[in-house]
Amino acid sequence: MTGYVVVIEEGPDSFGAWSPDLPGVIAAAETREECETLMRQAIAFHIKGLIVDGDPVPPPSNAAAVVFVDPAAA
Repeated sequence: MTGYVVVIEEGPDSFGAWSPDLPGVIAAAETREECETLMRQAIAFHIKGLIVDGDPVPPPSNAAAVVFVDPAAA
């Protein structure tokens, strides 16, 4: 199983997701959970298409980190 970094952003009425390793693979939904599910499906569909077409599947090359900042110390 391969893990790709997925960024999930909350908008005023919905959530959107994208992956820096897979340009153009996106998802949007009303809830975060649904967005994550749709993104997982979109990634799987994209990778299957690459395999069927004989194209290379990009390896995960990005990592994510949560950076905490103390505004008082800035």
